[in-house]
Amino acid sequence: MSETQPDPGARPNPQTQPAPVLYFDLGSPYAYLALMRVHKLLGREVVLQPVLLGAIFADRGWGSWSLTDARAVNVAEIERRAAAYDLPLRWPADWPPNSLVAQRAAIFAQRKGVGRAFAEAAYLATYGAGGDLGEPETLLVAGEAAGLPRDELTAALSDPEIKAALRQATEAAIALGVNGIPTLQIGGQLYFGDDQLEQAARAVSA
Repeated sequence: MSETQPDPGARPNPQTQPAPVLYFDLGSPYAYLALMRVHKLLGREVVLQPVLLGAIFADRGWGSWSLTDARAVNVAEIERRAAAYDLPLRWPADWPPNSLVAQRAAIFAQRKGVGRAFAEAAYLATYGAGGDLGEPETLLVAGEAAGLPRDELTAALSDPEIKAALRQATEAAIALGVNGIPTLQIGGQLYFGDDQLEQAARAVSA
């Protein structure tokens, strides 16, 4: 076989493939469980893409289970999983929150190259410690933990460019087929739900 021809029997190297993408919303407790462990499970860097879950629901004609009779069952399941994953969990008093401003902050952090640090800090401040995601101070403290100056983050929250970037990211996720949060994209495959991460990890290592 010529050295210039690919070996048809060769298996693709996961490290040379496009990085997996995790679509998340800081208001989602299931996304908290997923984001805090996805890098370790997959054993590689993951692109964390902020999107607005409310806009996805509106496009699909759905609503949040937190406002239905399924709330108690899902809350108990999240608490069970958090304990199994050894993740702290304290429900914020304002839950479920309006995550619009928080997602703008996540977009800004992503652009500054500290998306993961900000998301993890924000999650630990809210679902980890019961902080109010709707309070600007919560976001500013998380931003500081990620190395974002307060004045820059404050300005970004009302920046038309940041607003447009969040809208465009959400529209792109909808077009891709993202129906809920968290959703992990690996190649052309979408894995919806925190409980699908282990299956995704097996697919990556197979």
